[in-house]
Formats: sequence, C-alpha cells, structure tokens
Amino acid sequence: MTQLQAYIIMFFTSGFLYCGIEVLARGYSHISMLLAGGTCFLLVGAIEYILGSSPSFLFQMFLCGLMITTVELLFGLVVNRQLHLNVWDYSGLQYNFQGQICLLYSVLWFFLSCPVILLHDYMKFLLLDSQIPHYHI
Repeated sequence: MTQLQAYIIMFFTSGFLYCGIEVLARGYSHISMLLAGGTCFLLVGAIEYILGSSPSFLFQMFLCGLMITTVELLFGLVVNRQLHLNVWDYSGLQYNFQGQICLLYSVLWFFLSCPVILLHDYMKFLLLDSQIPHYHI
C-alpha cells in the first residue's frame, strides 16, 4: 500500500467516525464535518511528526485540541458564515467566538484528542508498518 492510499483511508475513516459521533451526539451531521474530521486527523499526525517523541502526551493533546479548535473555526467561517449553511451555532454558549468555536468544545477537543492520537498511531502501524510511539505523560 502506498502512503497516499494509506492517508486517504485514514482521512475517510476518521471523517466518517467523526460524523458518526456527531450523529450519536446531536442526531445529524453534514458532509463538511467529514472533511473537517479527516483534516483534523491528518493534522494530528502532522503535529506528531513535527514534535517528534520528546513532548509529553498531555502537551500533544493540548496542541491537538488547539488545532481542532482552529480547524473548527476555519470551517465554521467558510461553511456557516460564507456559505450560510448553518451547520452549527455556538452563540448560545458562554465564551464563544462568533458562534463558531467556544471554550466548552475546545476542552472537549482536548480530551477527544487522546483516543484520536492513539487511533492515528495504530492506523499508521497497520497501514504503513510504522512503529507505535512510546508515550510519556
């Protein structure tokens, strides 16, 4: 399997998983969430690649939570504001920014990044024969 094939599989697997979680949580999803979920999943790997094995797992989770929040903001500005699709609106939640991101979900992304990082590493192990990293808190 080529790297491109592996990353395409990872992109769509994670995108569909994200949509599934969203359907379970709120009863529906949107195609843009498949794209956002797949993008975030690949960026989790990019963060791991850039950081190497030196940072702690918690710091990696923190960076991934920030990255997911940033992707959510960018997708929200395009999908909700520019295209007027109104896929989500956090205006009713405290500490939101333009209704596109909020503190509550940023904290959720921090905790969700833990299984996402592990899944990413496991999928790389299965699809690309890479080594599972040694994690430290």
